[in-house]
Amino acid sequence: METNNFSIKIIECPRDAMQGIFEFIPTEKKISYLNILLKVGFDVLDFGSFVSPKAIPQMRDTAEVLVNLDLKDVRTKLLAIIANVRGAADALTHSEIDYLGFPFSISETFQQRNANQSITQAFETVKEIQNLCIQKNKQLVVYLSMAFGNPYGDNWDKEIVREWAEKMAAIEVKIISLADTVGTASGSDVRSLFETLIPSYKNVEFGAHLHSHPASWKVKVEAAWEGGCRRFDGALKGFGGCPFAKDELVGNIATENLIGFLEEKNRLRIDKDFLRLALAEANEIFVH
Repeated sequence: METNNFSIKIIECPRDAMQGIFEFIPTEKKISYLNILLKVGFDVLDFGSFVSPKAIPQMRDTAEVLVNLDLKDVRTKLLAIIANVRGAADALTHSEIDYLGFPFSISETFQQRNANQSITQAFETVKEIQNLCIQKNKQLVVYLSMAFGNPYGDNWDKEIVREWAEKMAAIEVKIISLADTVGTASGSDVRSLFETLIPSYKNVEFGAHLHSHPASWKVKVEAAWEGGCRRFDGALKGFGGCPFAKDELVGNIATENLIGFLEEKNRLRIDKDFLRLALAEANEIFVH
């Protein structure tokens, strides 16, 4: 096994957990929750998004939330999701944000549904956003959604994933996260994709943004680890995920499970007291 030449990273994704909730979560609650998460010691916090409020009304207060985050003496870096050049330009006006995340689907059907663009158009958008990020000294994270297959009958195989990783690496995207968008990936596919990509692109950090049924999370995480992945996305309690999964039990990998798994491999810089507070707060926000 060849590994990413990077340390273990945990990316906590409260934005992913929140964005699909119909009832608006008060801005004050978001600020309180995110400020607790910042003290846990995650490497990156996927905290919000600069997208159309019509598309994702839950995230319409991202800019207001951002100015109320207590970033003093925290090591956690901030990531915001964007879907077009305008959103990227908005996000880049905020110096506190370190990473922009762009969901790029390798399924033509899902790309049209998710962003009303073809794959070809979306790649042109990625190139524009990457240029903006380079100018502003920020990093672009590209999520290859539907990286492990899709429910639409679009062509999928590992070579298609490799081809898109090649194109992203060619424009100097340094972080590519493989997304199990509808939670259907097998452990063997997860492992073999990372085993194939990581040795081929040594300057790219590959991550795993996995969705799973609660019973099968460990199979996928272990497969990613064995394939060399050292960057993992999760959400506390496993909230969120893709609404297209058509299974209410398919959500994000629960971060507390990730922490338990990764602590067996290496020592993590996680504050367990604040983790307990964050878990309690998550129950207040997401459980009704």
